[in-house]
Amino acid sequence: MKYHAARLWGMCVVSLMLGSLLANRVTAEDEPAGKLRVYFGAYNRGEGKGIYTSELDLASGKLSPPQLAGEAVNPSFLAIHPSKKFLYAVGEIDNFDGKKTGGVSAFSIDPKTGLLERINQHSSGGAGPCHLVVDASGKNVLVANYGGGSVACLPINDDGSLREASSFIQHQGSSVDPARQQGPHAHSINLDANNRFAVAADLGLDKLLVYRLDAEQGLLAPNDPPSVATPPGGGPRHFAFHPSGKFAFANNEMGSSVTAYSYDAASGTLQELNTVTTLPAGASAEGNSTAEIRVHPNGRFVYVSNRGHNSLAIFEVDASSGRLSPRGHASSGGKIPRNFNLDPSGKFLLAANQDSDNVVVYRVDAETGQLTPTGAEIEVTAPVCVRFVELP
Repeated sequence: MKYHAARLWGMCVVSLMLGSLLANRVTAEDEPAGKLRVYFGAYNRGEGKGIYTSELDLASGKLSPPQLAGEAVNPSFLAIHPSKKFLYAVGEIDNFDGKKTGGVSAFSIDPKTGLLERINQHSSGGAGPCHLVVDASGKNVLVANYGGGSVACLPINDDGSLREASSFIQHQGSSVDPARQQGPHAHSINLDANNRFAVAADLGLDKLLVYRLDAEQGLLAPNDPPSVATPPGGGPRHFAFHPSGKFAFANNEMGSSVTAYSYDAASGTLQELNTVTTLPAGASAEGNSTAEIRVHPNGRFVYVSNRGHNSLAIFEVDASSGRLSPRGHASSGGKIPRNFNLDPSGKFLLAANQDSDNVVVYRVDAETGQLTPTGAEIEVTAPVCVRFVELP
């Protein structure tokens, strides 16, 4: 009898220990520990001097006080090298070395402090560069020039430095709005998961132009077909692929809408699925324009920022068709939400409000997609881009 009692007690203890371990594991999975480094691209307005950095606490959602990471002229958009050792920034200017082009700067990242040291800088090939991305091989920076209406590819050396553009393509044409679409305005460029195709959203042409990328040679070439038309007068701005690789989404700046597409990764072709307004029912589109678009890491939700309405529009993605359905709005917590980003875990969203000089943190409900302010925010002068880097 004593033996059986002792055995039963031992089994209970083991069961309790296993239960505790499982509970701890679930808690650890549900609540990511540690911190992320965050970089903010910004305009040189007021006290703004360049690129700023902060740390995001992944348990509380709080941001540390920002500090200047590296001085630069209008480093509006940033891109992180796959190695996490380098950062690249556009210089949103119209004159570089006496020519009517903007610049792209390369920085090394201090792994301990997050501070940036400039390596070098090259012409973007066109005026007013506004967006850039590093390809998955880490060998090239692709940049979109809004003012010049062009895209370019700048090779990256082993030390992170940039070389002169190895590929440059000038967009041609116009669209239906005589005020803003008399010529091309390349507003973003993004690469698919296979690093084979680049999609450039051109606001002036109402087109998504698709290019084949040769990463080894640093060359861009028009795909066949070379583009897909977007809603007339909509003005496509930014673009995002779905994690499945089967769908993609573009926000239309001028039309205050978002369009879903099916994507064939083998051919690099896009087909429109549906277009939905980014504004609530009854809200006027006058004075509003969209800025950023992001897909949640779980693939269930898409978010778009409204400048003017000053909100973040929430959409649910149909898993089988890729079509979008509206799921409400959240205030951006400031004025002119130019850009926002979701941390890699998908638990927090950081909204950068350009005209109110603040970055606001939201907690994301992974089941409903809804956004709840955490109460955490920091002051950054004219923030327009949010990028994350894992701490060592």
